[in-house]
Amino acid sequence: MNILKIATRNSPLALWQAEFVKQQLMLIHPDLKVELVSMSTEGDRFLDAPLIAIGGKGVFIKELEQAMLANEADIAVHSMKDVTIDLPDELALPVIMKREDSRDVFISNNYKSIEELPEHAIVGTSSLRRQSQVSALRPDIRLKDLRGNVGTRLRKLDSNEYDAILLAAAGIIRLGLHERVTQLLPESILLPAIGQGAIGIECRAGDQAVYDLIAPLNDQDTSLCVKTERAFSRRLYGGCQLPIAGQATITGDQINLTGLVARVDGSDVIKSENSGDLTEFDAIGTELAERLLERGADEILKALMQ
Repeated sequence: MNILKIATRNSPLALWQAEFVKQQLMLIHPDLKVELVSMSTEGDRFLDAPLIAIGGKGVFIKELEQAMLANEADIAVHSMKDVTIDLPDELALPVIMKREDSRDVFISNNYKSIEELPEHAIVGTSSLRRQSQVSALRPDIRLKDLRGNVGTRLRKLDSNEYDAILLAAAGIIRLGLHERVTQLLPESILLPAIGQGAIGIECRAGDQAVYDLIAPLNDQDTSLCVKTERAFSRRLYGGCQLPIAGQATITGDQINLTGLVARVDGSDVIKSENSGDLTEFDAIGTELAERLLERGADEILKALMQ
């Protein structure tokens, strides 16, 4: 192949990620020409509706997948937290790149931490995962929907629509906005989303030429961790916009997974851990999900999906 086309959303963060992949590929393959095919997705166009109302996180990748299936692009670059658990049979996800900081961040112009917020402060997030955990920590806080790209969300904070907002650290870091971070939230306060901080590269299944080009960008440890998290999510009814969180890490030859399911109002948080050998990543995720389902997660999730 002499030209590789990358499908990407046209948001600043998505373009940064696609440009980063382009640069890495050109370093490895100096003779390769790489072009970006940017587009607006359904998730970008309907910013006034909650994600769950317009189809969940799959609305951020559907058009990119269609572009690959129509041979208008060869690969698509995604934030792994946006990738649905079950891919179309014609597509594959062979590469997951080295993870950036997977934590969430608290950003405020007036308060130093989430603990210092006054009663009834308004905090912006559209994530049910964040809403449930913040409500458990600070039930007095008022949560208000917040959608749009990173710049839009920061502008809404700066126009005093919110006392604070919650975002993924990885996006802030990649866009060079480190100075806006007020507090990095530890996993003990806010467990991250499945795949948060990792970039995935999707392509047509069986396209060996493309596989060979992108394979050097795969990070084995990150790939194993994200696969473990996705096995956990798959058993919990897949990739809908649900109050599910999961974080896998590797220590030596062991994968350690922490998982959580919670009621959106924070009244019930079910959390546990599981670990095992690197080769057992799928079972580690599935077993932890089963454990949470037995403890009441099943009831929580089914009520939300009705």
